Amino acid sequence: MSAGLRATGPLVLRPVNEGVCAVLDAHGQLVGNLKRIGAVWKFKAVGHTATGELVPGGGPLTARHNAVFERLDAAEVNARLRPD
Repeated sequence: MSAGLRATGPLVLRPVNEGVCAVLDAHGQLVGNLKRIGAVWKFKAVGHTATGELVPGGGPLTARHNAVFERLDAAEVNARLRPD
């Protein structure tokens, strides 16, 4: 599984299409996606195995899987998803 989320730098939001936004750590590693579901955005954590296979619901932000956001806002996403 993925190592813990690196403490340096903010999470970065990168639009994929109008209903999906990738969430990357400061080093460009995919740690999840925000998916538009109805009127809200829901965070879907992802991790990777040692061989690079995708692990839905896994990774360093697994405890925040299914967090709900009213809008795409990088500051709010960082405040709520970053580890304490």
